[in-house]
Amino acid sequence: MTLIAPSLLSADFANLAAAVASLETGGADWIHLDVMDGHFVPNLTIGPPVIAALKNFAHLPLDTHLMIEDPDRWVDVYRQAGADGITVHAEACRHLHRTIHHIKELGARAGVALNPATPVAAIEEILPDVDLVLVLTVSPGFGAQPFIPSTLAKIRTVYDRLRAVRSQALIEVDGGIDDRTAVYAVQAGAGVLVSGHYVFSASSVKDAVRTLRERAEEGERRRATGEIPRMA
Repeated sequence: MTLIAPSLLSADFANLAAAVASLETGGADWIHLDVMDGHFVPNLTIGPPVIAALKNFAHLPLDTHLMIEDPDRWVDVYRQAGADGITVHAEACRHLHRTIHHIKELGARAGVALNPATPVAAIEEILPDVDLVLVLTVSPGFGAQPFIPSTLAKIRTVYDRLRAVRSQALIEVDGGIDDRTAVYAVQAGAGVLVSGHYVFSASSVKDAVRTLRERAEEGERRRATGEIPRMA
């Protein structure tokens, strides 16, 4: 079953408690947290104190995506703050194997992320070790960007490579996910859908999550037929 992980990046930052409550009652599986440092990506968002505060009342797993330079300095801090999953960028890690295994030693789900222009070859050697691969389907840094259609081929490639090494790692897709693109992303191999703007701009968070789940189920059916996903 595809997991739905709404991103708090598009929530009302003045009332994050209400946003988290709406996700929990609305049927989300994870809460996705976009951590940006203004250097690796051109934006600033949240840090460890906010995550620690969220952990006090959030019951869903906190899926934390570190879009930061030198993530090795911060992995322990984010885990201590309450991150259940920690995803780092291949482009930001000097020794990716060491970083991934350190995250796992801390008891967190270890993920590696790829920007749209980064080839899958950049993570080829680490695929047997990761718990999650995050394929960015927009350039990171801001929400509400349109899905990049060419990233579907990358999702499919990651899916095939993970199967080749007999990995059970999840493929997470983030960027421009809505009721149309969700189908294609899951059809290509996604197992976790991150969606911020679509979920929090909807009149009902619960309805938006339900729609994404329905569209994901359609994508799963299409994947089972072997059909190649092509966006109209």
